[in-house]
Amino acid sequence: MPIRTKGEAGGSGRGNDPPVLILTSLASGPKHGYALLQDIEAFAGVRLGPGTLYGAISRLEERGLIEAVGAPGRRRPYRLSAEGAEALETTLAGLRTIVDEGAARLARSPVPRVASVARPA
Repeated sequence: MPIRTKGEAGGSGRGNDPPVLILTSLASGPKHGYALLQDIEAFAGVRLGPGTLYGAISRLEERGLIEAVGAPGRRRPYRLSAEGAEALETTLAGLRTIVDEGAARLARSPVPRVASVARPA
């Protein structure tokens, strides 16, 4: 089941979508909201606002893709559910297909490139 994004019936699960970023962050272990914000900025260079983060957390929790750990509170951690891990794997496979196709088309392109895109280490 791919991760669906707002306004998309099938969902594209773009790499910069908050649900994809949150699930990716939680794949390394449970985190509370502030830790999610910090981790997402560190690995993706994307700054999510608190409203965006908590809105996405709420929707992911409603869909069963993440679960709250412990009692409600200010620093309530969340973890990836089995369904969330499956959805993330499916979405990443779709993104990988797009990345591979884009790279192949660029390699065949007659359009000159100014600089190549740096890949993270």
